[in-house]
Amino acid sequence: MDKATGIGLLIGLGGILVGNMIEGGHIGSLMQLTAGLIVLSGTAGAVMVSNPWDDLRLGLQLLKKAFEEKNSENELKVIREIVECTRIVKKESVIALEGQFSRIQNPFFKKILRNIIDGIDPEIIREIFETEIETEEEKLFAGAKIWNDAGGYSPTIGIIGAVLGLIHVMGNLSDTSKLGAGIAVAFVATVYGVGFANLVFLPLGSKIKKRIQQNSRQRRLILEGSLLINSGLSSNIVDQRLRAYLVEV
Repeated sequence: MDKATGIGLLIGLGGILVGNMIEGGHIGSLMQLTAGLIVLSGTAGAVMVSNPWDDLRLGLQLLKKAFEEKNSENELKVIREIVECTRIVKKESVIALEGQFSRIQNPFFKKILRNIIDGIDPEIIREIFETEIETEEEKLFAGAKIWNDAGGYSPTIGIIGAVLGLIHVMGNLSDTSKLGAGIAVAFVATVYGVGFANLVFLPLGSKIKKRIQQNSRQRRLILEGSLLINSGLSSNIVDQRLRAYLVEV
């Protein structure tokens, strides 16, 4: 699990609850089922209206990426495989890569390598797989967008919840002893709307987009490395060029 995501959510939500207690409030005052129902259902409805079903389903599937820890070892493993393929080509030929093909686990690398073994022109290979990378990235960003949309709608739905609560309060002005508590409950919906947006939805959307960008970078690393296999460059040069992709900006 990505420590930053888990700890961040804990600090963000926990800090608000602790701060509320320091000010003399209690956790029970923030636990309002009606406010939560209005904000979450209203936000979900707005997101569903504004996005296609396929994007909604993909966005939910991408949620796990926000909690996955980045594994640089996978990139290093691919680099080692590419460098080994470069050595084989230098010593023997491109056809000799057939024996290496079954050992490679990364499906994207295997697809590119198959084209290289078949003698496809490098520029055509680059064009094909750059298009594939861009198309997949665009598709994944559309899924990640639902979390940013939720962060945009949630505060407004929270305000709607607060107004609905105040309408209920104003309809019961005869019992003035309950006005203060009623108004407080009404504004919990605003807290939920703003809180969910800025502590959950928008941060998760940003983290998912970061993971998508990292995935695209890894694929570009594989593409560039694969095109160097039959370039005639030494395996050391290929290794150095590919490791440059591992430097975080």
